[in-house]
Amino acid sequence: MLELGVNIDHIATIRQARRTVEPDPVWAAALAELGGADCITIHLREDRRHIQDRDVNLLRETVRCKLNLEMACAEEIINIACKIRPDQITLVPERREEITTEGGLDVVSQTETIKTAVKRLQGRGIFVSLFLDPDTRQIESGIQTGCEAIELHTGCYAGAETEKERNAELLRLQSTAKMIHEAGIRLHGGHGLTYHNVLPIASLSHMRELNIGHSIVSRAVMVGMKEAVAEMKRLLESVG
Repeated sequence: MLELGVNIDHIATIRQARRTVEPDPVWAAALAELGGADCITIHLREDRRHIQDRDVNLLRETVRCKLNLEMACAEEIINIACKIRPDQITLVPERREEITTEGGLDVVSQTETIKTAVKRLQGRGIFVSLFLDPDTRQIESGIQTGCEAIELHTGCYAGAETEKERNAELLRLQSTAKMIHEAGIRLHGGHGLTYHNVLPIASLSHMRELNIGHSIVSRAVMVGMKEAVAEMKRLLESVG
């Protein structure tokens, strides 16, 4: 069964815009679970632009489905992860000036560093995923780290302006998805996915988990978090 991971970072973004106490990501996570979320995803950035340490601590205590912590391969955040012990870690790239994550982790240039981080996190009983572009060199290097899952960056597919470009990106995703599966690694996907473009990604062979945030939170502003998650869950359940 394809799992839906709901990224609630932008609930915290709204809160941090006023530096107040609402809306609370902890409430959003509970409603997402009621809507059918299989996983709650949060990104604890080094600059703490949205999710805060308080959120991570409380969500670890309250989330009843899988808790997935996105994070940079940074010593401070690794220490927090080892202490909190989320169910899953997804290592992602991070730049202070970016609006959102702009691409996959560059494993090729830092394979040994990432491999060390992966082993350390796994030593604490944490399932480790890497967020990678659908690039064969990056996938090959990612496999060498010993990670248990690879989340394919679907941003280029989501941002394609023409059908030709979209189909080309989908072929790249299909090809690298096959590499990941044949290596015995769990296949995840995410970034830029919406109610309108998710089905071709959900239909990729062996896809096990999709992480979707902005589109669900945007719809939740209009219809509520529980219903927004339920709508996306129904879409995914219609696949195969």
